[in-house]
Amino acid sequence: MMIRIVIMAVVSILFLSGCSKEVEEYNKPADYWYGKMVTAVADGNLEKADGYFSSLQSEHVASPLLNEGTLIMAQAHMAYEEYLLAEHFLDEYNRRYATGAGKEYSEFLKIKAKFLALPHPGRDQGLIDETLKGALAFKQNYPYSIYMPLVNTMETQLELAKATLNDQIAALYDRLGKPKGAVFYRDIAPVTWINSSEIEAAQVPWYRGMFEGDGTSSWYEFMIPQTRSVVSMDDDINASAKVSPVTSKETSWYDFLIPSF
Repeated sequence: MMIRIVIMAVVSILFLSGCSKEVEEYNKPADYWYGKMVTAVADGNLEKADGYFSSLQSEHVASPLLNEGTLIMAQAHMAYEEYLLAEHFLDEYNRRYATGAGKEYSEFLKIKAKFLALPHPGRDQGLIDETLKGALAFKQNYPYSIYMPLVNTMETQLELAKATLNDQIAALYDRLGKPKGAVFYRDIAPVTWINSSEIEAAQVPWYRGMFEGDGTSSWYEFMIPQTRSVVSMDDDINASAKVSPVTSKETSWYDFLIPSF
């Protein structure tokens, strides 16, 4: 009997000691949360790092460590390609802590985060325009910034991507029988310092090209009927042409089941 009691006591102690590790931590100094956050970032565990940052922010609202901690979290999420979260932390940094050179740096990081979020520019035309607006605003607000060469490089690549995308959209309108749309997009000239004739389209990997094509054609094009949809035609195309009913001479095996009227 005594042996059973001792065994149960040992098991209970081990169980309680294991559960004690699950107890949520709170009411800790600011440097404690900051150290935990930095360690989690170094280990690549951003989920824990976000939790430690939240504890630091909620328990120590006026801590000077929040300034640096917010920027660390923004850069960590950017390094792991979590650009929306990075932009969230950068907005928080600008709103609460950024002044002078710090604000300039955070605005540059916001442009960089948007730029890196565009691995395939043809899939997000709106983000291209938004990033270009951000780059233009940065150049106006910080004309002598040390980050200007990097901003100019990103702006150039985005302008080239935008010009290529407009050309692909125009080609699509051509295939749909909508010349007005094609002319509209071809008339959107890129900036004056870009020569449209010298733009070379990016090489699309074969595994993407199978589904996306090169912007002008696709491997499955032979399966698409060469017809012009009335809905897709422009108003001025064949506007004067008279539409006559189409009679089909094709027959089917089940025609005898269809009553004649």
